[in-house]
Amino acid sequence: MMRKLRFIAPLIIFVAALAATTTLSYGKAEYTKKEKKPCKYCHTSAAPKDGKDLNAVGKCYDEKKSLADCAEKK
Repeated sequence: MMRKLRFIAPLIIFVAALAATTTLSYGKAEYTKKEKKPCKYCHTSAAPKDGKDLNAVGKCYDEKKSLADCAEKK
């Protein structure tokens, strides 16, 4: 029993730490591959808290599904 506990306890701690430090991803990798732009091009932060957190370009892309008509304003 003690041998199993020595193996399982660190495994449980590792999985809990991994789960606590990762974030859910609502963006899709297909978008970055298709548009060849980083996440922050459409989002206000790299890890949006509400799943979207879109800037003006992101809101335009959400409506039109293409960056052709959604120019980044500087």
